Amino acid sequence: MSRLLTTVNTRLRRNAPFCRRLRDTAERTICSTFRRQAEESIEKCSSTFFLFSLSLRDNRVGALGKRLQDTAETLIIGGGCVGVSLAYHLAKAGQKDVVLLEKSELTAGSTWHAAGLTTYYHPGINLKKIHYHSIKLYEQLEAETGQAVGFHQPGSVRIASTAARVDEMKYQMTRTHWHPTPQFFIGPEKVHELFPLLNMDKVLAGLYTPGDGHIDPYSLTMALAAGARMYGAQIYSPAPVTGLSPTPDGRWDVQTPHGTIRANRIVNATGFWARELGQIIGFEHPTIPVHHQYVVTATVPEVKALKKELPVIRDLEGSYYLRQERDGLLFGPYEKEEKMVLQDSWVRDGVPPGFGKELFESDLDRIMEHVEMAMEMVPVLKHADIINIVSGPITYTPDLLPMIGPHQGVRNYWTAIGFGYGIIHAGGVGKFLSDWIMSGEPPYDLIECDPNRYGKWTTVPYLCAKARESYGFNNVVGYPKEERFAGRPTSRVSGVYDLLKDKCSMGFHAGWEQPHYFYKPGDDVGYKPSFRRTNWFEPVGRECKLVMEKVGVIDLSPFGKFMVKGKDSHKLLDRLFANTMPKVGHTNISHMLTQRGRVYAEVTITQLASGEFMLITGSGSELHDLRWIETEAADGGYEVDIANVTNNIGVLGVAGPNSRKVLQKLTSEDLSDDAFKFLHCKYIQLAGVHLQAIRISYTGELGWELYVDMPKMAEVYQAIMEAGQEEGIDNFGTYAMASLRLEKGFRGWGAEMNCDTNPLEAGLDYFIKLNKPADFIGKEALQEIKAQGLKRKLAYLTMDTDNIDPEGNETIWHEGKVVGNTTSGAYSYSTQQSLAFGYLPIQLATIGQKVEVELLGRKYPATVVQEPLVLTEPTRTRLQKKTKSRP
Repeated sequence: MSRLLTTVNTRLRRNAPFCRRLRDTAERTICSTFRRQAEESIEKCSSTFFLFSLSLRDNRVGALGKRLQDTAETLIIGGGCVGVSLAYHLAKAGQKDVVLLEKSELTAGSTWHAAGLTTYYHPGINLKKIHYHSIKLYEQLEAETGQAVGFHQPGSVRIASTAARVDEMKYQMTRTHWHPTPQFFIGPEKVHELFPLLNMDKVLAGLYTPGDGHIDPYSLTMALAAGARMYGAQIYSPAPVTGLSPTPDGRWDVQTPHGTIRANRIVNATGFWARELGQIIGFEHPTIPVHHQYVVTATVPEVKALKKELPVIRDLEGSYYLRQERDGLLFGPYEKEEKMVLQDSWVRDGVPPGFGKELFESDLDRIMEHVEMAMEMVPVLKHADIINIVSGPITYTPDLLPMIGPHQGVRNYWTAIGFGYGIIHAGGVGKFLSDWIMSGEPPYDLIECDPNRYGKWTTVPYLCAKARESYGFNNVVGYPKEERFAGRPTSRVSGVYDLLKDKCSMGFHAGWEQPHYFYKPGDDVGYKPSFRRTNWFEPVGRECKLVMEKVGVIDLSPFGKFMVKGKDSHKLLDRLFANTMPKVGHTNISHMLTQRGRVYAEVTITQLASGEFMLITGSGSELHDLRWIETEAADGGYEVDIANVTNNIGVLGVAGPNSRKVLQKLTSEDLSDDAFKFLHCKYIQLAGVHLQAIRISYTGELGWELYVDMPKMAEVYQAIMEAGQEEGIDNFGTYAMASLRLEKGFRGWGAEMNCDTNPLEAGLDYFIKLNKPADFIGKEALQEIKAQGLKRKLAYLTMDTDNIDPEGNETIWHEGKVVGNTTSGAYSYSTQQSLAFGYLPIQLATIGQKVEVELLGRKYPATVVQEPLVLTEPTRTRLQKKTKSRP
């Protein structure tokens, strides 16, 4: 066995007793500013790693050294790098009375022992902005505050050693070209030039990001704290929060051993204590500590001989990162889910009192597989001595993304928690939240990090299963339409789940199971992800044909559903939405806008009875939208009752030219076009069950959405399927619906419209009533946008492709320059070509304009065309009637 492993195994046996004595003197040794002194201490003690200790510290709270102020505009709880960054940004933005409370000392928790990696890269779209703002802040923070931060920017290289990894990198390149961050797809020769110590036998390509690197987390936090104080923020420690009490006017009384502060808003930034703080006010935040280990070596002669610092590498197949640490190396693996360790006892029993600057006992056996892969990829590791194995707690949410923003269900309570990568997120998140708090709206779309994406369905067993999966899958290939299966199903299953689960590929939507597509005998079944067309392509085409020619049924139960009623219901909704309110028995599509005129939400509104409204939104924005509505209702003093009935009501969509014929067999209600018009709603009896029927379909075909009590849903479904046998009825899923809606030119919230877009550039003019009397939110901003003229516009594109289709967020090129991005895409089975929506400069968004869309490293021809390619059923019916009425 190599010298590395022999050394470690020997020291594991010999030196464990030294570790307890080392913790207090070396607890900051992983911060580069202090590492030299710490390594000298470590060498003197002949020790190589820390041992976890649960010995309790003195729990008495020390004196503050200054008087605790009585009030705060924003009170931040938690002094890790994220909380301190928010204090810095708010104070710098000019907010007065910014207060931060830290229970022990700054950086306690996960910050102090972090490896400090920084990267522009993120596989998602919105979080790239967070990373970008973090790095740009860290580049200038030392000059601004006078505090050294130990920021190194040697760049980074992600290693591709399989064909799938090469595709993944090409996939990510097209999602990056329209962002400001530099990123390059490079060949093996360039990889070796950048990192000459690599074994190149398996290296096929790399993704190189200049400007990436690492920073000292302790020094970073102290510099942010210095900046926060410089701009007027107050930081108190030790100042543990012992109680939180909401006041009737939406403020908070925050109790500490030193007194009580009344705050206009509070921000939970407490790291792995977040769950405990949330429990004080009745929340069970889905966060859990995970054991993460990394290894630090002594000086490596080959590293010391280099003339410049090595870039950080991420060996994706080996599932580890590796960077230079002084003249040695630091590498950290992500174990497979069956080997990784959760600190689930902290979820059950709380964090041990006094824990803050402690570590867990290291476990080399758990990471040995990755150590061996690292030695194969970087052979000099075989001869390196280890001076540290750090095993500390980092916080995970079920999907690994943090929870950032105001929380639904209580006023003026914000979270900045669940950071598995807190160092790279800290700067950008501090700015994001500061901008939101100061302006009253998010500066850009970041809904994937909305704390309200979770709900009561997020149980502890689900949290543990998903956190284990997310950690183990840290470096798996990131395919489009990815599905992960741990912890499923949750309690959120519709009334027809048991009838459908064995017939289809289920997707996961806000805790719900919803069919993506259905199997038939002879189909290639199972989850088989790909960057190209895969086993679902033909079945989805079959379902599109079904809906276009016959009749299909889809489970739409994941829709968010709210009931709003009361004396001020109409007044409230008129303030919230840019469209006029529908009459009783009518339905329309409406949009909630921000003050800047951005699209916060798209909602289907039906007035069931005078002053009683049903609001329907997408599954992923249920509590996101509900929080916005509740906040406006509370702040405006409206007398309304708002009820979330999402779990109580199942929804069946029935669509296709034969849908009327099938449903008419089951009801005495006249469903003819004259009697039951498009966008009308009626309370009917269908198959003996009372339900709300709305004539609407996101497929654009003749259809109804049926809103039925969940316990009765299966009964209605079975009756519809039996009644439709002669008409060729069958099931269809969300993949087919996505293709059909694109053919009809329907926009989708979160794609064509979100907090980054205004409704005019998105082509939503029809739904925006600037002349309505009510002063709806965003009205003034939209009037100004309209007067100034648009700079870009949503375009409808057809594409010439081969075995690949757009899905959204791809780069659009024109004459060798990046000019825009797609928002969504799919294959049109009706017209036999690929379709996409995309934003283009106004001068290029003209019919007939030729552009190119990049897919997997190749630029495919695309043409701006008139939308839609396929007329909707109401439009076709209207044209037919007009034709018949002509003499």
